[in-house]
Amino acid sequence: MRMHSDQVDIADATAALLIRRTLPEAAQLPIHRIRSSATTSHIFRIGEELAARFPMQGTSPYALAEQLRAEQAAMAEHASASAFPCPAPRGVIPASAEHPLPWTLQTWVEGEIATPRGVESSAPFAEDLAAQIASLREAPTRGRTFSGSGRGGRLSAHDAWIAECLERSEDLLPVARLRILWSRWRQLPREQADAMTHGDLIPANLLTTGGRLAGVLDAGGFRAADPALDLVGAWHLLDAPRRALVRERLDCSELEWERGAAWAFAQAIGLVWYYESTNPPMAELGRITLGRLLEASG
Repeated sequence: MRMHSDQVDIADATAALLIRRTLPEAAQLPIHRIRSSATTSHIFRIGEELAARFPMQGTSPYALAEQLRAEQAAMAEHASASAFPCPAPRGVIPASAEHPLPWTLQTWVEGEIATPRGVESSAPFAEDLAAQIASLREAPTRGRTFSGSGRGGRLSAHDAWIAECLERSEDLLPVARLRILWSRWRQLPREQADAMTHGDLIPANLLTTGGRLAGVLDAGGFRAADPALDLVGAWHLLDAPRRALVRERLDCSELEWERGAAWAFAQAIGLVWYYESTNPPMAELGRITLGRLLEASG
């Protein structure tokens, strides 16, 4: 089922044709689509070591190619800072007669996709998550600060989006309680300078093995932002005792921790209504994260 009204799909045979045309060495390698809750790309594994990502959305091939090149540069920078394995970029492939959008190649990282309940009681995973966040924060910003309209700047800049999500969620979530939470969180001040952040530490972007963090995916948004932004991973993935462990390891102040909860809210509030019928695992992630936030708020 299509997740986006403007979604661009690709057939398995077309993807295989384009991959083998680009990589002659893939002629004898198996190529198969990865079934996941991914919301931005169709993903194909190529043999044991590579993967191709075909974006689901894009109206201008030129603009999208520029965006993909920027994402691959961010991925490479993230890889140099990450404490855990992550994909390395292998190039942007232009649009063609067979497919209207550019696409990318990257290395494959082994591991199982995390789920919001799968590692929630794992102290080792909580330790690993804290170590990953700390390693990214230590990367130099090189004078960069947050820019753009995504998460990571002013919380109140997301008021319009939150209001729309609350309105669309009237029959799906306890909107009255959630509205009260946001009315408090949107006013939180900022005490920290920008640091390098992954920006999207949801379960789908984290790999696990034996209850430990094994890899980090989708680092194309690696950039300077509110350091509290990456704390969303604790709310998406961990129960209260393990969240406390992350907070302790990162020595978060009360304000930083609250801002992390606010960013988790801003991300989760749109997942339920948007993906309710098209991507149930993403909708369920929204419910679980919002439930944890409500429980923690008393």
